[in-house]
Amino acid sequence: MLDTFFKLPENRTTVRTEVMAGLTTFLTMSYIIVVQPAVLSGNMFGKPTGMDFGAVMVATCLSAALATAIMGLYARYPIAQAPGMGENFFFVFSAIPAAAAAGFANPWQVALGAVFISGVLFLLLSIFGVREMIFNAISPSLKNGIAAGIGLFIAFIGLQNAGLILKDPGTAVKLNTHFASPDLLIFFAGLLATAVLYARRVRGSILYGIVLAVLLAVGFKLALPHLPPSLTASPDVTGSMLAQRFTLPTGVVAAPPSLAPTFLKIDLTRALSPKMLPFIFVFLFMLMFDAIGTLIGVCEQAGLMRDNKLPRARQAMISDAVGTVAGAGLGTSTVTSFIESAAGVEQGGRTGLTALVVAGLFLLAIFFSPLIAMAGSYPPVTAPALVMVGAMMMRNAAKIEWAEPAECIPAFLTMIGIPLSYSIADGLALGFMADPIIKLCSGRGRNIGWLTYVLAAALFAYFIFIRGRMP
Repeated sequence: MLDTFFKLPENRTTVRTEVMAGLTTFLTMSYIIVVQPAVLSGNMFGKPTGMDFGAVMVATCLSAALATAIMGLYARYPIAQAPGMGENFFFVFSAIPAAAAAGFANPWQVALGAVFISGVLFLLLSIFGVREMIFNAISPSLKNGIAAGIGLFIAFIGLQNAGLILKDPGTAVKLNTHFASPDLLIFFAGLLATAVLYARRVRGSILYGIVLAVLLAVGFKLALPHLPPSLTASPDVTGSMLAQRFTLPTGVVAAPPSLAPTFLKIDLTRALSPKMLPFIFVFLFMLMFDAIGTLIGVCEQAGLMRDNKLPRARQAMISDAVGTVAGAGLGTSTVTSFIESAAGVEQGGRTGLTALVVAGLFLLAIFFSPLIAMAGSYPPVTAPALVMVGAMMMRNAAKIEWAEPAECIPAFLTMIGIPLSYSIADGLALGFMADPIIKLCSGRGRNIGWLTYVLAAALFAYFIFIRGRMP
């Protein structure tokens, strides 16, 4: 039945491959189960927002499972969804403070109302095919630039998560030269194992690399109390994420926290006030272009595009809209497609069965939170997977028409804009605005459709009149 419904033979995959791909995707994005409630509750910053940590965790898992299941069953693509990074920080640092400054009681409920409304608008745009029109209006070179840019972004995130690339006030970033630290040793071991297995064409190489990194982390953690004082006093050890953040689970199974503190706690009336309307549009912009960018990047990598178009694009675009609406009702921020889905695609995932496996694991995670917290809260474990996926996605750069400046320059701006702005949406905006201007001024304006011009004008207006005036 699975072979028939998901057309596994047609996609040259098997149930085992899809399950392995789903597990790989889930492990690379499972950090969101821990990070999302830490961000929305304010625990990560020591500034409580009023949102309950446990309720947000359950809301995160349920909304991710729902959206990903819709993607798997309705669109039948191997793309997982969950509350997005970036959108959650905007929720905490912009939307909630704005609602508080406006004098609204329970500002987090007003912010959830803004997310809910943006999700409804997003759903309408998806149902009426507006998102699909935008998707199809993007040139092949720009699509490949998006995929390559997301690859650079994923790899950059992985290197940062591992602790190999650090922030620096003078040069923005720098290399961490403390190669003997436990974090980097675990990262290098996982990356080397993954790369070697991948080079030898071993199926599941990324997943095996993650498992090895977890086992090494557990071994290091158990060995720390028994190391000589001369070693444990070293800053490389005491200052490591392993020593400070990685904790062994006290159990395997735990009862799910209550969802009641955030369930249906949305304030739609105040969210529609004039002071909150700009935030609704920002949430809508971030969701639309994050989703489109990720969909293009992952589907290009998987070879699912047909004549520069994606079959069942509308179905794929409805899933994150439904997830966002449901997520706001449950008590979490914007749900979107995750770039970590590329890890599962690299492991051979090609159908919705991969997404369905991820959805099931999100539901199970509610009951296995101790294990998820162990792996998801220690970034060097999954960092090798992100770096490897980023390397593989860079293959799309070879498909850009580098001999044609009007095609390659917008693609290049997008490719470097995504990692340098640390935002898929902002990086896409650079390319979308540059594309029609360059082609129009170079005498190729007739080669692109009217929607491209409208989109570029709308983006310019958005950055000048809305985004540029945000607090």
